[in-house]
Amino acid sequence: MNLETLRKQDVRKRCEEALMKAKEYQSVLNAVVTFYDIEEQLQNLEHVASDAPLYGVPVVLKDNINTKGVRTTASSVMLDQYVPVYDAHVVEKLKQAGAIIIAKASMDELGMGGTNLNAHTGKVNNPWDVQRISGGSSGGSAVLVASDVVALAIGTDTGDSIRKPAAFNGVVGIKPTYGRISRYGVIPYASSLDHVGYLTAQVKDAALALEVLAGRDDRDATSSYEAVGKYASNINSDMKGKKIAILGNVMDEIQNEQVKQNFDELMKKLEARGAIVERVHFDDQLMHLLLSVYYIIANAEATANHSNLDGIRFGLREDGDTLEEIMMNSRTKGFSSNVRKRFIIGSYALYTENQDKIYKKAQKVRRLIVEELKRALETYDAVIACAAPDVAPTQKECMNGKLKKIQQVADNHMVLGNFSGYPSMTVPTGYIDGLPIGVNITTKPFDEQTLFDIGVAIEEETGIQNQCAEVKV
Repeated sequence: MNLETLRKQDVRKRCEEALMKAKEYQSVLNAVVTFYDIEEQLQNLEHVASDAPLYGVPVVLKDNINTKGVRTTASSVMLDQYVPVYDAHVVEKLKQAGAIIIAKASMDELGMGGTNLNAHTGKVNNPWDVQRISGGSSGGSAVLVASDVVALAIGTDTGDSIRKPAAFNGVVGIKPTYGRISRYGVIPYASSLDHVGYLTAQVKDAALALEVLAGRDDRDATSSYEAVGKYASNINSDMKGKKIAILGNVMDEIQNEQVKQNFDELMKKLEARGAIVERVHFDDQLMHLLLSVYYIIANAEATANHSNLDGIRFGLREDGDTLEEIMMNSRTKGFSSNVRKRFIIGSYALYTENQDKIYKKAQKVRRLIVEELKRALETYDAVIACAAPDVAPTQKECMNGKLKKIQQVADNHMVLGNFSGYPSMTVPTGYIDGLPIGVNITTKPFDEQTLFDIGVAIEEETGIQNQCAEVKV
């Protein structure tokens, strides 16, 4: 369901139905950590103009977004009892726009993962096939849009944490320009890579959502002063003269012939609309370093960001005879083995003797990688590639890791958007055996309008928008 359709329904009815549906689906999808009591929010709507852009629209928040008086766990045992005393900036913006928050969605613990398999509440299931993963770390948010519980869900994206789940669940996933949406009140993963974004069922809704969420926030020094556009009303799907670069490094690795065929057919349709579609190739050595550089930088920053989660200053506290024992016992019980492993990687990179040869070198390589993307966008309006090399894998396929070794660049290329901070969007383009696939588009900084323009053109060619999975309870 889209935002326009929702606004035509009775406010209380649509919010209560969304909450009821989320609860009904929970036993199948396991996408929610905390459900809201929406009564107070409905009463507070009397203070919001009835023509507010999200008036009475039910929405979902990823569970790393602080909500005053409502538990916010980041899907970690360490924060299981954390109740914030303030709202994140995006929560304030949503409430000002009239939105009604119905639930906090599951995620990979502290955002550290791409599968939504390591949330402390368990695996989030893909609504198109519950044996398959949702993708992560914003998996719960993606699933609740894909299953038609809500038309808008907030997520965060540090590597591809909105855009990969969007591909696996057949929805639109937006990671706007770094600083476009304030991160104030969001539990961090890696500060130089973290973006607040969101998921919708169609591109026009994504454009409207950015109008609501974007803008300067003095509490976040990285948030931008850039003016916020009228993205939805300015959408123009005319592709004549648009220059689009296919990222060859990604497409060369894809093994699934149906995925490649779907992509090639879409590119021909865009060309038929007047777009100039050409292939580009980034430096292979740099592209094969994407994952390594990401792991070093992201985990080093995460280690610093979460040093206060020690059972003394913050978080779950376990007994011990000394401060050191308390911290060790608390962090051992409070974090999963996957998160502890990432902290070890981050700590190793930050050791004084390792900073020059590991951490600072990774930063230099990051800059070289960004230069590749920057050069391409000096010539082209957008860079495009398949968002993922295949449909959503099963849990068993994730655990064996074979796919990543074969298609490492195709699996991880969307981190380019986080390294650069450039806006990036995933749009569904088709189905293989009933499972969704999509493409990812990246444009110049603060050129989200071009993302939306191309995204709507793709929707017009594929006919895919507001198509949700049927969940069998």
